[in-house]
Amino acid sequence: MPRYELLNNVTHKDLRVVTRFGREYGDEVGLVPAFPTEFAELQREYPIFLRKDRDSGDWQAVALLGFESNENLFLHDGRWNANYLPGYVARGPFLIGFQQQNIDGELRNEPVIHVDMDHPRIRQGEAEAAQAVFLPHGGNSAYLEHITAVLRGIRDGADAGKAIFAAFDELGLIQPMKIELKFDEEHGADLTGLHGIDRDRLAALDAEALHRLHRSGYLEGAYLILASTHNLRRLMAEKQRRLRQQDAAAA
Repeated sequence: MPRYELLNNVTHKDLRVVTRFGREYGDEVGLVPAFPTEFAELQREYPIFLRKDRDSGDWQAVALLGFESNENLFLHDGRWNANYLPGYVARGPFLIGFQQQNIDGELRNEPVIHVDMDHPRIRQGEAEAAQAVFLPHGGNSAYLEHITAVLRGIRDGADAGKAIFAAFDELGLIQPMKIELKFDEEHGADLTGLHGIDRDRLAALDAEALHRLHRSGYLEGAYLILASTHNLRRLMAEKQRRLRQQDAAAA
């Protein structure tokens, strides 16, 4: 279970975070949450789909990393083979929480950073290949500044996504996808529970609906999701390459 603490430069002055990747850090997953604030970056390398959150029933975007629940085809020898790292992965052991603060005589819930002290990436003191969170004299390290920007993008993206996906759903743009893949004669995959933007329904929208999406800034997101599905070919090619390696090793 996570053990979150409010991050501060006294209690956590020696905190370090491992930034390599692997099974031991929980990186072998087939899907990760994705956020509209990063769609422009994600769509260059990852297929983006939509699915309903089991608890809230809201639509949520996800980036596909592999064809099984514990398969990440972007992982290789402790590296992540992509130019862009999804924000949900890049945040590491950190997340945004809220704390009531008195600002100009008014109590407000302000966003603050929490850290999971039981996360497998956490190290204390001098640790090889681990990033310091704070500078020796207490200031934020460049790594923490980067994490802050990542968390801000996640928070803004999560808030924006609710309205964006609700608008897509209202117009009937979100439709289930039937994805049946064949990697070779013996291996394949059927991806279930994933939804996408229906290209034909998007093209058939009248001028008023299109203008409403464009004016709200939502239309670009629909096209980015559509464009991202071409990355399935890249993911399939990597899967086929690994299957050939397995066959060669077995022989």
